[in-house]
Amino acid sequence: SSGINAEWPLRPGALTYFSHLITRYAVETAIASMSRPEHTGPPELFYNESEATKYTNNTRIIEIQMTMSARAIELLNLPEDQPSFILDVGCGSGLSGEGITEAGHYWVGMDISPSMLEIAVERETDGDVVLADIGEGVPFRAGAFDGVISISVLQWLCNADKVSHNPFKRLKRFFTMLYSSMVSCF
Repeated sequence: SSGINAEWPLRPGALTYFSHLITRYAVETAIASMSRPEHTGPPELFYNESEATKYTNNTRIIEIQMTMSARAIELLNLPEDQPSFILDVGCGSGLSGEGITEAGHYWVGMDISPSMLEIAVERETDGDVVLADIGEGVPFRAGAFDGVISISVLQWLCNADKVSHNPFKRLKRFFTMLYSSMVSCF
């Protein structure tokens, strides 16, 4: 016996169809969460040791980070004849920092994930790294940096991962303190 009552109201094959829909939903949900990690939880939890290692060793991510970092540095329009001091917001494991170093500049990175920063230190990146939540602001003195880059991090501020997190206030605090930490160009 299949365990299904003879009075089962569904046509033959309906269970297979519903099973297919449930499987499809599960796969689509998994794909969506993989493409948008900020929807799965706070970054300091998402980028645990395992995820941080996978991220840092993924050749596609390395290529994307280097390309985006090079473009971000280009957009800063820094003087070509002298090295500048750059803040890398959400520096992670230091992939974008490598691009800053390759462009001849010095850098400091900040990130909320201890696991990502541990990898940056293990990789012996040329920049210094600081554990910090950008939603709490930028912990550097006024006028410290010639430029700032941020690759794939600001979207994390749009989530309220804790009761105390108000995305608008966190974004405002970040950008206000970020602006003051930059060298005045005017």
